[in-house]
Amino acid sequence: MNLHAWVIMSNHIHLVISASGGIMISDLMRDLKKFTSHKIIKAIAENQQESRREWMINLFRYAGMNSNNEYQFWRPDYHPIALDREEKMRQKINYLHENPVRAGLVWEATHYKYSSATDYLGTSTGLLPIERLEI
Repeated sequence: MNLHAWVIMSNHIHLVISASGGIMISDLMRDLKKFTSHKIIKAIAENQQESRREWMINLFRYAGMNSNNEYQFWRPDYHPIALDREEKMRQKINYLHENPVRAGLVWEATHYKYSSATDYLGTSTGLLPIERLEI
C-alpha cells in the first residue's frame, strides 16, 4: 500500500492510497480494517483507565452479531473514488485535509496532528511517512 494522504477523525478516516504489484485496493482495505480492528479492540479491552471500556466492547460485540465476527469495529463498506485526473486528486486531498477545520477542531489544517496536511501545506513532515503526490 502506498499512502499518499490521510486524516483520522473521531468517527471516520480518509485515505488516498494506491497499490502496486497487482494488489487490489479492496484487498488492501480488507486487510487494513482487519489488522487495525484487532489492535484497537485489544487496546481498548486492556486499558484499565478507559472508563467506557465495557460499553465500547459491548457495542463492538453487538455490531459483530450482524456479521460472522465476534466484534465489528469498521463498517463493512468503503467508498473508493478513482483519482484519475490531477484536478480531482487535488480536490480530494484538500477536502480531506480540511475535515478537521470544517469540524471546528482547528483553525488551520496544518495544526491538526492526525493528518498529512503538514506534509502538503506545512514545512515539516507528519506522523506517518507518505508518498507525496505533486498536485
